[in-house]
Amino acid sequence: MRVESRRRPEEAFSLPLRHPQTASLLVVAGAVFALAAAWYFQLVVGLVPCPLCLDQRLPYYAAVPIGLLAFAAARGGRSGVARVLLGVLCLAMVWNAGLAVYHAGIEWHFWPGPTTCTGTPVLSDDILSSLRTAKVPRCDEAAWRLFGISMAGWNALIAAGLAVVAFLGATTGRKA
Repeated sequence: MRVESRRRPEEAFSLPLRHPQTASLLVVAGAVFALAAAWYFQLVVGLVPCPLCLDQRLPYYAAVPIGLLAFAAARGGRSGVARVLLGVLCLAMVWNAGLAVYHAGIEWHFWPGPTTCTGTPVLSDDILSSLRTAKVPRCDEAAWRLFGISMAGWNALIAAGLAVVAFLGATTGRKA
């Protein structure tokens, strides 16, 4: 006779995602992926980022070392420290998702963007000539879309997902 173990519906998310070690590594991996994609589009595809795009990278730069510290703390048995660091990561990703939604709204012309969002031209010996030929990235023009969603929109989805992962790791990981 076979005995089946049944999980309660509320235990569906109690898998490793709620463990601080796993959550911190997923946030680090997501941040590395987002940065790699951003740098790929900049260096390989040739899309110059606007100032808001550059601002959206900052939480990912911070997430890598903070996430690694959270992982080390959880692995070392300091789950309280790991959960606090995951809470910081959650807040950073929520802020980033909000900034990305703001940027996507500017691209869809739902609201005006900052007047300073015109980029910085590349300077050379002949500044006047550089200003005439420079392609200045604008925050209100989506340079690329996939399924109708711009990079800012994809960033909002990625950052929101990472915020959820960090939140789950911060609030339920009692054992490290």
